[in-house]
Amino acid sequence: QVQLVESGGGLAQPGGSLRLSCTGSGFTESRRVWHWFRQAAGKEREWVSSIKLGGRTSYTDSVKGRFTMSKDRGEDTVYLQMNSLKREDTAMYFCKVECPSGSDWIPFWGQGTQVTVSS
Repeated sequence: QVQLVESGGGLAQPGGSLRLSCTGSGFTESRRVWHWFRQAAGKEREWVSSIKLGGRTSYTDSVKGRFTMSKDRGEDTVYLQMNSLKREDTAMYFCKVECPSGSDWIPFWGQGTQVTVSS
């Protein structure tokens, strides 16, 4: 069973930076598609960024130019470097990985890490 653990959340001032990490274990397949999502209080969970097979990254418009998603060489850990943070970035951040199983892709979620942007 794949397990994901996020870390790196906390309190940051507007304009500040945080770096989130998500480390996975229990993988049986080398191919993975990674994502970051976030959920602000009272709102639906929204997609933030992804790293697809081949390493191409994509971002939601509100974080483009400010957030950078990356992964380590072993592909067991992904990162979300968040710069120029805004109050509206305050949310619980979740990582998600999709792993192939036959013809399907199975999603696994982490437990989340809280990011609060406040002065």
